[in-house]
Amino acid sequence: MSRSSSLRGAVAIVGIGDTEVGKLPGRGATELTIDAGARALRDASIDKSAIDGLITSNSMVDPHMYHAEMVAEAMQIFPRYCMTLAAGGATSFAAIHHAASAIATGLCETVLISSADNLRTGLTREQAMVQQSSTGHPQFEAPYGAPVPVSYAFIAQAHMHQFGTTPEQLAAVAVTTRRHASLNPNAEKRGLIDIGDVLESRLIADPLHLLDCSLVSDGGSAVVVTSAERAVDHPERPVYLLGAGEGHSHEHISAAKSLVSSAAAESGERAYAMAGLTPKDVDFAELYDCFTPVVLIELEDLGFCAKGEGGPYVEAGHTALGGRLPTNTHGGLLSHTHPGNPGSMFALTEAVMQLRGDAGARQVEGAEVGLVHAQGGILSSHCTLLLGRDAS
Repeated sequence: MSRSSSLRGAVAIVGIGDTEVGKLPGRGATELTIDAGARALRDASIDKSAIDGLITSNSMVDPHMYHAEMVAEAMQIFPRYCMTLAAGGATSFAAIHHAASAIATGLCETVLISSADNLRTGLTREQAMVQQSSTGHPQFEAPYGAPVPVSYAFIAQAHMHQFGTTPEQLAAVAVTTRRHASLNPNAEKRGLIDIGDVLESRLIADPLHLLDCSLVSDGGSAVVVTSAERAVDHPERPVYLLGAGEGHSHEHISAAKSLVSSAAAESGERAYAMAGLTPKDVDFAELYDCFTPVVLIELEDLGFCAKGEGGPYVEAGHTALGGRLPTNTHGGLLSHTHPGNPGSMFALTEAVMQLRGDAGARQVEGAEVGLVHAQGGILSSHCTLLLGRDAS
């Protein structure tokens, strides 16, 4: 990609907003989406009349045929660019990619991206189990009734078989993430845990225990994106998009070519190329941690360690604050919150706080460049973003 056609430095995030998270009875997905958007607008110090682009992701609890248009109507925003995006957990970061392209090509000037859901209180246990068991291929997966954690257990078993990864190394992902969450006053789970706690928690799908699995939550998050030229007019320090890349390998896990490698390698390579950076330039990472083995695969595929070395990398403490690559500094999906597709948006707002220098006790010293990555489906759709304090 030539520099002239690159999105590097063309847009910036100028506003962020997170709702409360956890168990929020009486607050529906639409209300949370609007709340998050309003918070982001306040952070950006702009009126909603300045928004001429809107991107949302549909709710799993309360879906709408035209979700973004519904939110625009509810907020009384009248955009010239309006999109409901669906890429599973990767939706939030793909939305940044789409917003940047729309701004760079003149389709709009300032985009609000807002996403929320209420999976914790909006679904009964029975509804949640039906949903979890019906996402697989209708012919080759769904008839067997295996819920989503079983697919990720296959991935964990494959990584353990091929590379000698241990349950203790998987548990180290959860332990480190919980340590970071303990420093985040907005995290759902802040009590410290150790390797033994993870291994002694309830077995969900061998080898995954309860603490290897992400939370189920209510909550929403939003960002405001605008051109680099307009970004300087906002009160908070802009955080610039340096690189973006996507990678898509399959829809259903039964069609995956590998259970230990993913299209994160392609999305990362494309993001690094756009940014003109390498993994060595990254000061911290916010990675999709729906289950502990996913973090190992992402660390490997994004170039932070060699294939098969994700377990030892985490076990050695490299992903902890003060380590080589502080990862999921807010607590991630494992300990901060996970309201479904909007879950990765909280990683994005955390990255913005880190690059603004506003992360408090969990601040990564001297953070200049951050990488955020998310995946949708079962290692299916991947999106990688590189963000920086400076546009150049």
